Amino acid sequence: MSMRRLLVANRGEIALRIVRAARARGIETVLAASVADKDSQAAHEADRTIVIGAAPARSSYLDGRVLVHTALQTGCDALHPGYGFLSERASFAALCEANGIVFVGPTSESIRLVGDKLAARTLARAAGVSMVSGSEKVASVEEAQRIAAHIGYPVITKASAGGGGRGMLVARSAEDLSAGFDTSSHEAQEAFGDGTLYLERYVERARHVEVQVIGDGLGTILHFGERDCSLQRRYQKMMEEAPAAILSEQVRQRLHQAAIDLLAPIKYRNAGTVEFLYDAERDQFYFMEVNARIQVEHPVSEAVCGVDLIQLQLAVASGEPLHLTQADIVTRGHAIEVRILAEDPMRNFTPSPGRITTWAPPAGPGVRLDTAMCEGTLVPPYYDSMIGKLIVHGADRTQALERLRQALHDFVIEGIATNLQLLRAIAEHPDIASNQIDTRWSERVLLPAFALH
Repeated sequence: MSMRRLLVANRGEIALRIVRAARARGIETVLAASVADKDSQAAHEADRTIVIGAAPARSSYLDGRVLVHTALQTGCDALHPGYGFLSERASFAALCEANGIVFVGPTSESIRLVGDKLAARTLARAAGVSMVSGSEKVASVEEAQRIAAHIGYPVITKASAGGGGRGMLVARSAEDLSAGFDTSSHEAQEAFGDGTLYLERYVERARHVEVQVIGDGLGTILHFGERDCSLQRRYQKMMEEAPAAILSEQVRQRLHQAAIDLLAPIKYRNAGTVEFLYDAERDQFYFMEVNARIQVEHPVSEAVCGVDLIQLQLAVASGEPLHLTQADIVTRGHAIEVRILAEDPMRNFTPSPGRITTWAPPAGPGVRLDTAMCEGTLVPPYYDSMIGKLIVHGADRTQALERLRQALHDFVIEGIATNLQLLRAIAEHPDIASNQIDTRWSERVLLPAFALH
């Protein structure tokens, strides 16, 4: 089918990005906006904006019935959920399908198969993809302690229904599990409506590497290389790179094939990311999970592959075949993305909503900024604190880092607190230059040193 009118069911920079991608394909856009976002940049650029509810997300962006009703009332034949909010909710995709609205993402069945982390482990096992030793769902702290004794400490609890660090607890002893298990389950329940946890052996010095894919829904899966997302704070990504420079070419090819092997049997449709832990000491990767949506860090894959992944999403959702072959997708150079946050790192990363009085972004060769902010924009207190994504691209990692340092030096934001100074410290750190980090490096090395300043 030819997509004619698209409901954009998200906010901020991703909503703006979707509006512009749709416009490039000749698709009309209707933005579903909360009261707080009715005057946003995306609202100004969309063909039409409908206020769907109050500022809190539960009254607007998390109300699937209102979003589908808005799509139907405005004559939209498709809906793009962006990332976050309802983008990985199988019930929401099913609601769109039941009402004849094309969901720009995987089918509801695929989301069910990969969205539940335990179900995804079953798929990985069937595909022969290596996994860290772990468990099925764990019903009690006593059961968790029995399983952990068998796996061997340290272990980590994970939420079956979602990621983003919610429900995660590193336990180095039975006492740690006893002290934190209920809290982790409650956190998962609050975040995903499901408190089910499972256990995995915890890899001490792990890298987080993920493969970007798009499927046509007929069994063909293309990959767009991998990203290294190891620089994290409390399991939230701070910086992403493509490609993952730590991998050998042999391991890189095996990683890409593992991602394809996992998703091809379910005839996965649209964009997705298959996430792995990489143990550098053993030179081995292990499957973690599938994110059944476009991700925040997709621009680094776009930069090195020379593709527009949002437009590819729209093409696949319209029923078009993938006009690319794997041989057409060639990685060139190196790209890095950092997330610009309205948070104060010197005050335990306290959110900093307010009005931006100065917004002077960087420019230059290989510099891209995905944002919906400008001078005078009011950053609301109701949502995620990310206000932009700075992406740099260079001929190699050294040049990309040089461009990142310069861009961060040139970036001026006033009126609110941001993490720009912390990002500058990251870009200048010798461990970043030498690529000697892991998923806990920021807590172990960066943040204690930064706090002293």
